Amino acid sequence: MTDQGATMVATRPEEGAARRATSRRAAARPPRLGWGQRLEVLLFVAPALVLMSIFIVWPVVSAVRMSLYRWKGFGPMDDFVGWQNYSLVLGDDVFTGAVGHNFTIVVASIAVQLPIGLGLALLLNRNIRFRGVLRTVVFVPYVVAEVIAGVIWFQLLQPGYGLVDTLVGAVGLTPPEQGFLGSPDITLWTVFVVLTWKYVGLAVLLFLAGLQNIPQELYESAQIDGASWWQTQWQIAVPLLGPTIRTWAFLSMIGSIQLFDIVWVLTGGGPANATTTMATYLINQGTSRGNYGIAGAASVVLFVIALVMAVLYQALVLRRDSQEAR
Repeated sequence: MTDQGATMVATRPEEGAARRATSRRAAARPPRLGWGQRLEVLLFVAPALVLMSIFIVWPVVSAVRMSLYRWKGFGPMDDFVGWQNYSLVLGDDVFTGAVGHNFTIVVASIAVQLPIGLGLALLLNRNIRFRGVLRTVVFVPYVVAEVIAGVIWFQLLQPGYGLVDTLVGAVGLTPPEQGFLGSPDITLWTVFVVLTWKYVGLAVLLFLAGLQNIPQELYESAQIDGASWWQTQWQIAVPLLGPTIRTWAFLSMIGSIQLFDIVWVLTGGGPANATTTMATYLINQGTSRGNYGIAGAASVVLFVIALVMAVLYQALVLRRDSQEAR
């Protein structure tokens, strides 16, 4: 065999490996869509894009534009003030206090609703009597509309004759003189109790759905090894619920940042701005005081805060779940 032939034989395996790698890359590369297929995709996506533009993009653009003007809601927007509205919002102690209230509810919701929801989900996942009834009782508050829930609790918390004050007095305690919704020191926490009653059902529902996806064989293997019920829940169920817990925490965080309905019905942001949130602040500035430019600036700040929190949470927490799912 000549040197040239030996060289050709030696390089054939390398050429074969290169061809196989090229064919694998070609197989992994998604096929190109023809013009007909692209038109079909556009036809199906167009309605969603139109609705998103009308109900999301255009309101955001309008709020940004409104935030740059001093406008009372009547006539054209011609009094351009630039960033002055943002300076007024960020320099307002009421707004900065509202931001603190929102973040307080964010932290408290995760710290309190997570263990309550997880404990109820683990309990209701067991084969116990009246399990269906108990699941319904836990989930019903979440189905009730926020305004209806706020009105119900507003009546229950009325000072003097409300059911809560009556029960507190019946056990020998003295309710607050101005009521649970009229005392600035405890009003925010009273609202948080109502929020927990309202939204813990969502956590239970999501956790129960996650528990149903855990293979029963894992529990059986742990029981054969002598693990107790608590050990199987702590070592198997809770770790496998990690993606569900992180998704619920994301929803709870965004919901707490945008909190409005129940707070507006219960307290309107009072007393003495003790329960003001960013949403109630901008609504009060717009509808009650007619400062639509300031309200627009507050809404843009709220949007930016929620967007930054969502992006950071996605990058730092949820990205691992997305990578594992691929």
